[in-house]
Amino acid sequence: MEEFVKGGAFLIEPISPQEVFTPEEFSEDQRLMAKAVTEFVVGEIEPVVEDIEEKKEGLLSSLLRKAGELGFLSADIPEVYGGQGLDKVSSILLMEKMAQAGGSFTATYGVQTGIGSLPIIFFGNKDQKSRYLPKIATGEMIAAYALTEPEAGSDALNAKTTATLSPDGKYYILNGQKQFITNAGIADLFVTYAKVDGDKFTSFIVERKFEGVSVDEEENKMGVKGSSTRSVIFTDAKVPVENVLGEVGKGHVVAFNTLNVGRFKLGGGCLGGAKSALQAAVTYAKQRVQFGKPIAEYGLIKHKIAEMAIRTFVAESMVYRTAGLTERILQQIDPHAEDSGILMAKGIEEYAIEDSINKIYASEALDYVVDEAVQIHGGYGYIHDYAVERGYRDSRINRIWEGTNEINRLLIMDMLTKRAMKNRLPLLGAAQKVANELLTLRPKAEADDGRLTMQKEMVEMSKKIGLLVAGAAVQKYMMKLAEEQEILGAISNMVIEVFAMESALLRAMKSMEKSGEERSRLQKAMVMVYVNDAFDRLEGFAKQALAAIAEGDTLRTQLSAVKKLARFTPVNTIGLRREIADSVIKMGRYPF
Repeated sequence: MEEFVKGGAFLIEPISPQEVFTPEEFSEDQRLMAKAVTEFVVGEIEPVVEDIEEKKEGLLSSLLRKAGELGFLSADIPEVYGGQGLDKVSSILLMEKMAQAGGSFTATYGVQTGIGSLPIIFFGNKDQKSRYLPKIATGEMIAAYALTEPEAGSDALNAKTTATLSPDGKYYILNGQKQFITNAGIADLFVTYAKVDGDKFTSFIVERKFEGVSVDEEENKMGVKGSSTRSVIFTDAKVPVENVLGEVGKGHVVAFNTLNVGRFKLGGGCLGGAKSALQAAVTYAKQRVQFGKPIAEYGLIKHKIAEMAIRTFVAESMVYRTAGLTERILQQIDPHAEDSGILMAKGIEEYAIEDSINKIYASEALDYVVDEAVQIHGGYGYIHDYAVERGYRDSRINRIWEGTNEINRLLIMDMLTKRAMKNRLPLLGAAQKVANELLTLRPKAEADDGRLTMQKEMVEMSKKIGLLVAGAAVQKYMMKLAEEQEILGAISNMVIEVFAMESALLRAMKSMEKSGEERSRLQKAMVMVYVNDAFDRLEGFAKQALAAIAEGDTLRTQLSAVKKLARFTPVNTIGLRREIADSVIKMGRYPF
């Protein structure tokens, strides 16, 4: 089996630019697919956006079927079941481009092609796949994912829905309620969960037409108003025993693996939304004249445009790096093998840490971008007629679904700790090594040489600072570390910044090697600004966490070590941002 980069290994291993996939490497087929999706969005969805928002009867279903006819619903479905079985880079690219359609259609599409169908792809048996996947691929059947309950959100395993085997052994009788279910009003089937005999958390495929299945009224939401969100109610619902998905009592395996992929795809969706909002902001800033010139020519507006573009670039680098890593594992799996779906889920789980990182980073980057887009529009950004108003409202849900960002921050540390304990990832040894080297450690390059050498050094020092703090936290709290959520949150923020900085850096370095410094100038400028600012944030998180972990001489020693590792000359971010903004404004959109 081909060697692959272990999930989470970016914290402890040097990664070369050749090991990461970047958007500059899209194939011709991928570029043609992206163009086709954009044409679909512009031709079919943009003209009816207001009708979607007003929930015009039958519109979402018909648009999904049109997307199905063009093959846009079947990227992840194996060919044998009527899908295309595309690679994961193509799957994410498809999601990114579809996100240009706005939040309501993207949410509907995202469930159909993601959490609504992937549980069946991964864990369904041949009969279940044959019955459902071909119809999901065409849009003949619309899928939904029903996990959340009124009292079980982040704590999904606390579900109250029950499943009892009927006396004749042919059905499970489900009773309970699922809440905030996207696509519920238009769905033909639900992947859902219930406790068999009160304790065996189990996954089921439930068809809308089954006896005892009903849905409540539409929720009146802040954003993604055009998507359907309802409660699903099971009242003595009769579900055939052959519709158990996976094994009885193993529903958590289905649920958690599905959420990994949901987070993986959400990063792509947020990326597409950020690019659209940036383009709308730049277009407006070039047209809006105040004090005799377009506001795009003013320094503080340029600062906003540059920062929007930088965060989008960083998110894009992270998302496609993870897609490339995931695909490298999955391409070694025989798609015709009987257990191919389970092996795929296991392969995706390898990068569950990166998926959580991307979910957090991309959703928060999108929130930043849409917020600044509204600000650039001024009063008009608050008016319904402008797309950024809807984009602002639509964005907010991304930090909540697929596991809140708080839960994902805790998950990052939980997964890292568990992998370290199982020696799946030698984190503890790496942390100890940093602690032992503290007296001799110091940056090799403290000033900029124009070739990102300093930025590379800053990323390396960031990893060491992160390991130093994580090691100190584990040493002090041991098994009780899980109770120190604020400290875990600070360390997770450091881990997120390391992955963000490194992903952008490796992409720019790969571009410089391949295309030369001049053609990579804009990427290089973005990396210099981002690493400069992220490094300061990371140092702040380290100080915050250490002040909670230690005191007295121990704290002074640790803070002194951090100060030494963080000794770098800042770059001229004002000049670099102006340069970035000028390029973005000239192009009128995200520049890559």
